[in-house]
Amino acid sequence: MTAVQTYNQPTANGYFGQFGGRFVPETLIPVLDELIGELERAQQDEQFLAEYHRLLTDYVGRPTKLTLAERLTEHYGRAKIYLKREDLCHTGAHKINNAVGQILLARRMGKTRIIAETGAGQHGVATATVCARFGMECVIYMGEEDMERQRLNVDRMRLLGAEVRGVSSGSKTLKDATNEAIRDWVTNVENTFYIIGSVVGPHPYPMMTRFFHRVIGDETKRQILEREGRLPDVLLACVGGGSNAIGLFYPFLDDPVRIIGVEAAGFGVDSGKTAATMTKGSPGVLHGSLSYLLQDDGGQVELAHSISAGLDYPGVGPEHSYLHDSGRVEYRAVTDDEAMTAVSLVSSMEGIIPAIETAHAFAFLETLMPQTDPDELVVINCSGRGDKDMQTISEYFRDRVDAVAPPAQTTNKA
Repeated sequence: MTAVQTYNQPTANGYFGQFGGRFVPETLIPVLDELIGELERAQQDEQFLAEYHRLLTDYVGRPTKLTLAERLTEHYGRAKIYLKREDLCHTGAHKINNAVGQILLARRMGKTRIIAETGAGQHGVATATVCARFGMECVIYMGEEDMERQRLNVDRMRLLGAEVRGVSSGSKTLKDATNEAIRDWVTNVENTFYIIGSVVGPHPYPMMTRFFHRVIGDETKRQILEREGRLPDVLLACVGGGSNAIGLFYPFLDDPVRIIGVEAAGFGVDSGKTAATMTKGSPGVLHGSLSYLLQDDGGQVELAHSISAGLDYPGVGPEHSYLHDSGRVEYRAVTDDEAMTAVSLVSSMEGIIPAIETAHAFAFLETLMPQTDPDELVVINCSGRGDKDMQTISEYFRDRVDAVAPPAQTTNKA
C-alpha cells in the first residue's frame, strides 16, 4: 500500500476537508477562541507537557502493554494478533488520557468547575477521577437508559465525588446527555470547562482530544518496532465518536498500513436500530460540528441503537468523516450479536474480558483474518475492560447457551 498524505492539522477554522467547524451559540465563540490559544501555548510549553507525561506515567500507568494474543492467533491460524492494552489504564479505559490533558488545560485557564457527558460511563469515571485528583467540582450528564445499563460506573463516579445528573429526554442516551452538557456550558462559561469525551464537538475539541490520545498510537508504533522490527499490516479499533480509534490511527496515517474502524450495526445496518453512522449516515451538523450522522430525509437526527452504551451515538468525529471520504480508513459495522460472541471468545481464549465497545473490533476478525497471511501483523486497540458491562453481558448470555464460544480446540479456522 502506498502511504497517503493526510491533514496533520485542521484548517484555522477547524475543518478536516469539508468536516468540522464551529456550529455553536455566539456565547461560546470567545470561549473556544480562548481555548484554541491556550491549547497552542500549552503544546509548546515544556513544563505543561512534562507534567502531562509525568501524570500519564505515574498516575495513568503508561506505557500500556502491547500483548501478543497467542491463543486468538492460533484460533484463526493466520496473522499474528497483538492487543494494545488500554484496558490496563487507571480507571479501565483509554478515556483517562484525554481527561488528564484537558483538566490540566482547565486549571491553566483558571476554571474551577468541570462538566462532562458520558455514555458507557468510562469518560465520566475518568473525568470524576481527575477532578478528585485536582480538587475540582464535577458534574456528569448521563442518559437515564445508560445509567441503568452502567450502574457500576454511576456508583464509581459518585464515590469519586461527582454529581451525576440523569437525562430523561429523547433516547435517554449519550446524544441527550451531550445536549444537556452543552446547555450547562452556555450558561456557566465563566467558571466552567467542558471536558468532551471524544473527537467530536466544535473546533478545537476534535484536534485537542486527538492530541491527548495520540500517545496510544505513538506507543504502539514504538512497541511493534521493538517486538517485530517493522510496522503492523493492519490496525483495528472500534468507532463510536472515535477517540480510541483516532488515538491509535493518527501516528500511522502516513505509513503503509491498512486501517479499519468498526462501528456498531446494532440489530443490522438496515434494521432501523443501528449506530453505524459512517455506513448508514450522511453529512449534517450535530453538537457543534459538521460530520456524518444518522438522520432522516428531513435532516432530523435519528435515534441510534447499540448494545454498547459507548457506541450508541448517532454521530462521529469530523476527522473520521474526512478519513472515510478520502478512503484512507475503512469503516465497517458489526451487529450486537457478533460483538457479544466476540466478548465470549476473547474472554475464554485470552483471559481478558473486553468492553462491549472493544468487542466490536474483535468481532471484525471473523471477516478480516481469512484475508491475512501468517507473516502479517494485526494490532487491535483493546480500548477498555468489560467489568462495567457485566450486567449486560450476563443478561445477554443468560438464555443463549449456544452463543457462548465453543472450546478453543474445536474452533481453529486455519
